[in-house]
Amino acid sequence: MTPASEPDQAATHPCDTHNCETHPCDTDRRDLHYLFDPTSVAVLGASDNPRKWGNWLSRNALRGAHRREVMLVNRRGGTVLGRPAHRDLLEVPTPPELVVLAVPAGAFDRAVDEALDAGARAILAVTAGLGETGPDGARREAAAVERVRRAGAVLLGPNCLGVMDATTELHLTSNELPSGSIGLISQSGNLALEVAARAAAAGLGFSRFASIGNQADLDVADLVADFARAEGVEAIALYCEDFHRGRRFLEVAREATVAGTPIAMIAVAGGGAAGRAARSHTGAIVSGAPAVAAACRAAGIEHVSTPRELVDLLQGLLAGRSPAGRRLALVADGGGHGAVAAGLAEDRGLVVPSFATELSDRLTAATGTVGGTSNPVDLAGAGENDLWSFARIADTLLGSDAVDAVVMTGYFGGYGAYGDDLGATEQAVASSLGDLVARHGKALFVHSMVADAHDGGSPGGGSAIERLRSARVPVYSDIEAAVVVVSRLCERAARPLRQLPPVPPPLPGPTAGGYFAARGLLAAAGFPMLAAHVVHDPLTALCAADQLGWPVAVKAVAFEHKSDLGGVVLGVGDAATLEAVTAEMWSRLGPGPLSVEAMADPAGGVELLVGCVRDPRFGPVALVGIGGVHAEVLRDVAAALAPLDEQQAEQLIVSLRGAALITGTRGRPSLDVPAAARAVAILSSVAASHPAVAELEVNPLLVTRSGAYGLDARIVVDPPASPSAPTDGDASSAGGGQP
Repeated sequence: MTPASEPDQAATHPCDTHNCETHPCDTDRRDLHYLFDPTSVAVLGASDNPRKWGNWLSRNALRGAHRREVMLVNRRGGTVLGRPAHRDLLEVPTPPELVVLAVPAGAFDRAVDEALDAGARAILAVTAGLGETGPDGARREAAAVERVRRAGAVLLGPNCLGVMDATTELHLTSNELPSGSIGLISQSGNLALEVAARAAAAGLGFSRFASIGNQADLDVADLVADFARAEGVEAIALYCEDFHRGRRFLEVAREATVAGTPIAMIAVAGGGAAGRAARSHTGAIVSGAPAVAAACRAAGIEHVSTPRELVDLLQGLLAGRSPAGRRLALVADGGGHGAVAAGLAEDRGLVVPSFATELSDRLTAATGTVGGTSNPVDLAGAGENDLWSFARIADTLLGSDAVDAVVMTGYFGGYGAYGDDLGATEQAVASSLGDLVARHGKALFVHSMVADAHDGGSPGGGSAIERLRSARVPVYSDIEAAVVVVSRLCERAARPLRQLPPVPPPLPGPTAGGYFAARGLLAAAGFPMLAAHVVHDPLTALCAADQLGWPVAVKAVAFEHKSDLGGVVLGVGDAATLEAVTAEMWSRLGPGPLSVEAMADPAGGVELLVGCVRDPRFGPVALVGIGGVHAEVLRDVAAALAPLDEQQAEQLIVSLRGAALITGTRGRPSLDVPAAARAVAILSSVAASHPAVAELEVNPLLVTRSGAYGLDARIVVDPPASPSAPTDGDASSAGGGQP
C-alpha cells in the first residue's frame, strides 16, 4: 500500500496520468547517468512529516548516504530526520548532480530554476498538478523543459513515483522495491507497486525502476534506450499510456530485443485514435488493441493485459530457455492435473505427443510404478513414496529428443508439510531439478498448487519453490498460467523479427475525402478497382452502363453506410431497370451523385476488408480482415505497421482465423492470395505515403481464383476538407476511380 498523504499538493500521489504535449525534442540518446548514479543528491521539500513525499523520499535517499552525498532542503531550515536542513539549494555544500522536487505545483517553476542554478544535471520531479491538469499546466511544463534542455540537463516527470537503481544503491521512491534483474518503467505509480508486489511473490525484483509520469522531458523511448544498456537489467517491463514518439519507441525497443533484452508491456489500447470518431470499419477496428498489438509485434515486444500476466511472462523470459518447438511433456502426481494440463496445452496449439515405447519404458523404470507414462506422465503416488522420482523423470524427459519442453503440475512444493524429512528431500530434489535444466539446456516449467503459500523458513535453507525459482525455473500457482507462458515463448521463438517498416517520404494531398477521392488515389497507384462512373442524371447513368457493359451496380456514394440505407443495388441488367433504380434513389435519398459500376462475379470468391489507419502513436497501421457488411461483427482481423511488402501482406492474410476460406479447405479451391497480397501492399503504401490520409479502406476486396478486385472504397482526410474543397459531386471527380 502507498503511505497515506496529507491533503496538499506536495503529498498528492502521482499514480495515473493523462496525455501531455508532444515531446519537444527527438534527440536519439539522452545521458541519464546523473539520474541513476549521481555522486550527490538534494531533496527539495524534505520533511519530518511521515505523511509527505518529502519524508518518504528523504528516508530512502539516505539509504545510499554511504555512497553519495545526500542533502536535505527545507525552506524552514532546522533539521530533518536528525540531519541539518538547508533553506535553499544554493546553500548546499556540494553542487547536487540530481535534485528531487517534492514541492507543491505552485512552487515548481521556482524549484526548477533553483535546481539548474545550483548545477543540477538531472531533476526528478515528483510534483503533481501540472500537465495532467490541463493546458495551463502543460504550458508550464513545456517552459520548464525548455530551460532544463538549455542547461544540458534532463527532467523525469513531473507527477511521478520516483527512480530506483539497485546496482548504484539509489532509492528515490515512496516504497521499497525488491531487488532483482528487471528494469521497470511505469506511467502509473500504483500499478508499478502492484507489479513490484507480484514480482516479489514470484521471487523476482528490479535492477532499475523509473516512473515516467507526464513525460514532459524524458519519455518512454529515452528510458527504454537507457535501460537496455544498464548494468544488471536482463528484461524490461513496461506500463505506458502515452507514446509521444511512437516509432522512436519501437526502434529502441527492437534494438533492445535484438541485443538480448526482452521487453514485456502492459499498454492502454485506446489513446488518441480511440478518441477520434472513426468513419470507416478500419478506423473502428484498428483504433484500439490491434494497433498496439501490431506495434508490439513489429518491435518484438510481448504485449500483456494485466500485472499478473506481466510477472508470469517475465518468469519465463528471464529463464532464458525458450522451447525449440511445441512438443510438450507433462508430468503430474495425479491424473486430474495431467488431464487438465493436456487439455489446456492443446487448446493453445501445443502438442502433447504420445511417447514411443522405448521412451515410455524408460519412464516406467524411472517412476518404479505402473502409472501412465505415455504423456501425460502420471506418477500415481510415486511422488510421496519417492520424491526423487521427480528428478529421474525430469532427467529422462529433458534429455529426450522427442520433447521440446517439460511442464510439471500438481503438488510438488507442498510435500514438506508432511514432515521435516520430506521437506528436506523435496528441497534437495528442487535443487537437482535446477541442475538438470542447466545441464540439458531445455525449459522446465512448474505448476505447484501451493506456490502462493510456500514457506521460506523450511528446513534446509529455503523452500523447494524458492530453490526452483533461484535456479530460474518458472513456478506458477495455476496450470493455465504455466501453459500460456509456454505457448507465448514458443510463438516468440518462431516469430522472425524484421526491420521496422520505414515510413515513406510524404506526398501531398489528398485535400478531400469521399468515395471517388478514395478510388482515384488507389487507382493511380495501381490498386485493382472495378471501373466506375459518377452520374447525376438518367442520361449519364445510361451512357455509363453502356460503356461499362451490363449488368451494372448502382451506389449512392454520398453516404458512408450505403447498404444500410438501401443505397446499393446490384445486377441492374437493362435501361428500364436502371432508370427506375436511379429515380427511386434520387427520390428517397436526395439529388446527390450516384456511381454506376462494373459488376464482379462473386461466385466462389471471398470478401476481405483491407484498410490502413494513421495511428497517432505509431503511424500508419494496415489491417486485413474477413470483410463485407459483417466486418465489425466478425472482427476476424490482423494488423501490422505499414507499409507492407507483398510477402508481409500475404502473411497477414493467412494469419486470419478464416484464412482457409481463401487458401482452400475441404475441397474448396484456393483463391488468388498473391493478387490479394499485392492489393494490400499497394493500399498500405498509398496510405503511408500520404500524411493527410487518416483512414483508407477498401471493403470489400473480392478475392477470386484469378484476381482480386476492390468493390468499394472510403477515405478520411485529416485535417478535414474545407467546405470549398471538391466533393464526389464535382465534375473534376468524374471517372477518377476508373482503373
